[in-house]
Amino acid sequence: MSQFKTFYQTEVAPALQKEFNYKNVMQIPKLEKITLNIGVGAAVQEPKVLEDAVEELTLIAGQRAIITRARKSISAFKIRGPSRMTRSPGMAIGCKVTLRRLRMYEFLNRLINVVLPQIRDFRGVSPDAFDGRGNYSLGLTEQLIFPEIDYDDVNDIRGMNVTIGTTAATDEEARVLLRELGMPFRQ
Repeated sequence: MSQFKTFYQTEVAPALQKEFNYKNVMQIPKLEKITLNIGVGAAVQEPKVLEDAVEELTLIAGQRAIITRARKSISAFKIRGPSRMTRSPGMAIGCKVTLRRLRMYEFLNRLINVVLPQIRDFRGVSPDAFDGRGNYSLGLTEQLIFPEIDYDDVNDIRGMNVTIGTTAATDEEARVLLRELGMPFRQ
């Protein structure tokens, strides 16, 4: 078992139960999934860019990334969605990975303790990026801050979205959960 998951079970869960006065252990908020997403707009003209993004996201997550496709046509961006007549799928415009169980805990541990401190002028993450249902979203501007990525192999600098899904009912419960896990929120 991951040390971070053990830390959650032995330290964080009892602290949350005491703070919010949960009567049942099933009420205690926990991590459900972490989703990493990279949008690659240049993949419309150059498919090789998308392959590079998939490889980098696979290295970062430790799990194979899947290609995401357009659901709607947008003429201003020259993107075609799925066609009903020819039954062709939409254009490939990005990639994503959904982490669960032990890989999720290991990734969050690396994100909090290794990756975020490497950001230049880092003063903490925003405490207001919750969606109203206990999920937290974080945007990273470059993939080079991950230790798995070799600087010499990178062709383009890409940002990514990290979404942390929790079972918390409110944003305040999720904020306390992530703070107890070590997420460095700004004051």
